[in-house]
Amino acid sequence: MTPIRFHNTKTRRKEDFVPAIPGKVSMYLCGPTVYDRAHLGNARNVLLFDVLFRLMRHEFGSENVTYVRNFTDVDDKINARAAESGRAIGDITAETTQWYHDDMDALGATRPTHEPRATEYIQQMIEMSEVLIENGHAYEAEGHVLFAVESYADYGKLSGRSIDDMIAGARVEVAPYKRNPMDFVLWKPSPDGVPGWDSPWGYGRPGWHIECSAMSKALLGETFDIHGGGNDLQFPHHENEIAQSACAHPTGEFARVWLHNEMLQVEGKKMSKSLGNFFTVRDLLDKGVPGEVIRMVFLTTHYSKPMDWTEVKRNEAEATLRKWYGILHGHGFGTKLISALEAEGKWQPDAEFIGVLANDVNTPGAMARLHVLSKGRTPEALAGFAHGLGMLGLVNDWDAIPMFDGGEAGPDVAPAVAAKVDALLAARAKARSDKDWATADQVRDVLNAAGVQVTDVGGQATWSPGPDFDAAKLGEL
Repeated sequence: MTPIRFHNTKTRRKEDFVPAIPGKVSMYLCGPTVYDRAHLGNARNVLLFDVLFRLMRHEFGSENVTYVRNFTDVDDKINARAAESGRAIGDITAETTQWYHDDMDALGATRPTHEPRATEYIQQMIEMSEVLIENGHAYEAEGHVLFAVESYADYGKLSGRSIDDMIAGARVEVAPYKRNPMDFVLWKPSPDGVPGWDSPWGYGRPGWHIECSAMSKALLGETFDIHGGGNDLQFPHHENEIAQSACAHPTGEFARVWLHNEMLQVEGKKMSKSLGNFFTVRDLLDKGVPGEVIRMVFLTTHYSKPMDWTEVKRNEAEATLRKWYGILHGHGFGTKLISALEAEGKWQPDAEFIGVLANDVNTPGAMARLHVLSKGRTPEALAGFAHGLGMLGLVNDWDAIPMFDGGEAGPDVAPAVAAKVDALLAARAKARSDKDWATADQVRDVLNAAGVQVTDVGGQATWSPGPDFDAAKLGEL
């Protein structure tokens, strides 16, 4: 088995991954609040956990990996959308849940093992709140139930903040019934026209944070392996999850590993409606950007680094995928060929590719390895390359491999021609390394004149023949 390592937010160091239950893996990802389309940034942790899910199933067996991603379908944003539109809340949440599935499916994201809806676990939330009151970690006030942050000594440990720092740096609801401004709501009353449920504290609805604690406990137990989300959720949401779960179930560990992804930018700027650079996954899909291209742009940046969506990156990703898919089509990859390779024991993952991916879900490094593997000239030599594309979710149906317009690079380019281009790229790389810019520019001009489209990703150059490709011009250097 390949050693797997993660940078654990909880401990602030990279650690070997050892499941709580030997041979079994449990994962939880905070899912969407279903009142509108998923914006582009919402897809980042979905794709991270999708690759992680694929890796874990490869290493431990699909039957031994449980992945939970929830839907928040009771929330004030949903209530506000219903009031604005005059539509029923159930209709809004059903529609937006389907939108979310459609958009994530288009990005090649595998459906999780469980997708619980908050409204299905109200009783568990009530019971957890009762336990917290009994244990002295929560209190009732004016129909609300609030968690007392000062009752939990480790509050703030995940985000590395003291309670005083958090009060100073956060916008918190100041209410006369709170003992401490940082105390957060587990249950709150519902006025007329707002969804609610009967509880020991009256007719009401849950606070946001209690949802994930109740659902993860019900589906994964008091201790599970990996919890994820954007780093914007680290405080207060994840901090509050830990506090209420640890206090309600003191014999459990809750999440043992925390993975937090960095945020998305667009052309170097924070995505926002005020800047006019805010768009949804569906916006891109409707403009004709293939889901595979969106996915690849995300995976070219490590999840722990800020990710910048740019048109340059989009074009580079599309050019690379055009070449890669052309290789697969040109060599006849499909379920029939894969079955034949399996029968011969040749449908195997590349060990170096898996090793790189297992090192803190290093998707940029894994793709750099695919650039190397794509140079194989036979189906057998390309098996590791093709297997890796599947592992990254860039091919999900081997009998429907995408085919992008604009040409392809495969065995239709003669091996001698391909070797000449490879040699030119090697010469360009050496010239750059030697700071011989004149030679590097000369090689570039030859490649451009021949219609070779070069893509530099992760320090690795790949190429594809453009529409005006002319192999005869490669000999002019």
